[in-house]
Amino acid sequence: MPEAPHWKFQKIIKPMFDTPIQPLLLQGRLLTCENDQVIEDGILEIENGKIKAVAASHEFGARAEQAQPTGATLMPGLINSHAHLAWDGIHDLAQQSIYDTPEISAYKSAGNMLLSLRAGITTVRDLGMHQTNLYAKQAVEQGIFPGPRILACGAAIVQTGGHTYWACREASGPDEMRRAVREQVRGGADLIKIMASHDLNEFTDEELFAVIDEAHRNGLPITAHATFDSVINRVVQAGVDCVEHGGSMSDETIALLVERGIPIVTTFAPLVMQSQAELARAYDVPEWKIEERQKAVASGERFAGLVKAAQAGVMIGFGTDSGSPVVQHNVVAPEMQFMIDLGLKRDAYDALRSATSVAATINRLDQQLGRLKAGYLADVIVVDGQPDQQISDIERIQMTYRAGRPML
Repeated sequence: MPEAPHWKFQKIIKPMFDTPIQPLLLQGRLLTCENDQVIEDGILEIENGKIKAVAASHEFGARAEQAQPTGATLMPGLINSHAHLAWDGIHDLAQQSIYDTPEISAYKSAGNMLLSLRAGITTVRDLGMHQTNLYAKQAVEQGIFPGPRILACGAAIVQTGGHTYWACREASGPDEMRRAVREQVRGGADLIKIMASHDLNEFTDEELFAVIDEAHRNGLPITAHATFDSVINRVVQAGVDCVEHGGSMSDETIALLVERGIPIVTTFAPLVMQSQAELARAYDVPEWKIEERQKAVASGERFAGLVKAAQAGVMIGFGTDSGSPVVQHNVVAPEMQFMIDLGLKRDAYDALRSATSVAATINRLDQQLGRLKAGYLADVIVVDGQPDQQISDIERIQMTYRAGRPML
């Protein structure tokens, strides 16, 4: 394993935010996110930040009388596998990235962590805006500020002048690619992200090999922004562990994804939200873009490759690209509903699993998170309604627990 970041060696006398963990016995309708399991009248027992027991109420015997009735659905906390905490979803991305001071980026990250928790998101995979996510991660882990669990990439790595270079760590040549990876590792990154395409494939073959090899040498997974067939095929052949966004794909590329078990984190929320004319205009989205988004949403042709990939067995995870224009960090249901509408997910419960058990697998946390299961961390949300029947109910969060701590 790489050397820990410097802040891991700091002595912490007492966290600033130190919400006590109390034993809990909660009664409600349980979605375990193990396949399609629903326990209509169940009890969830939490102790020392972990799930101690999950069962039907009658299995608890006399202890069931001690349970706190919620009258709600209890399920695992959500995992947003593609987010940008330092972007606010309101202002121009390039302007924020170039002109926001580190101090204002920290405030935005803090505010967006609260929005995430209130939306039931207990884990955020932050894919970069400079290296601000590393400091957000430190703030949460040291108890400086309450927030979701953060999986941080540090700065995304891009070829010099490449896609969104103004928010990334630019590098040229194999040696500089390796140095860029090592900088993120030194800062405490959990994964590495590369920007492998815009209109064209980016990176030379030597650069692509070097950045992937260096990530793996340091024991970190690497994910790639890849939005069309040739780049998706190329990065999977080169050895990435995940694809961000996805796009048009040939049968050959889909077969390669299946063969290597490479997942895709789709990010439909920007397109879906920007296609809503009245809302988009309130965010100063230009008319040409609104029209373009509306056509894409209506036709579905743009997403045929993703649908075929899902049908072939490619794992599809939930990510909203939160922080992008019109996509604030509490946007959840529109992403899931579009997955269902396209046929990437069979139904509402299937969509919920894309942000729980499936997302935990993608992020290599499936032995700790993503299910209501004894021994797992008690990342739990209390939802007013039945989100497995009506996906919009996922917006009705009553309480969020992260590792047994109430976060609202």
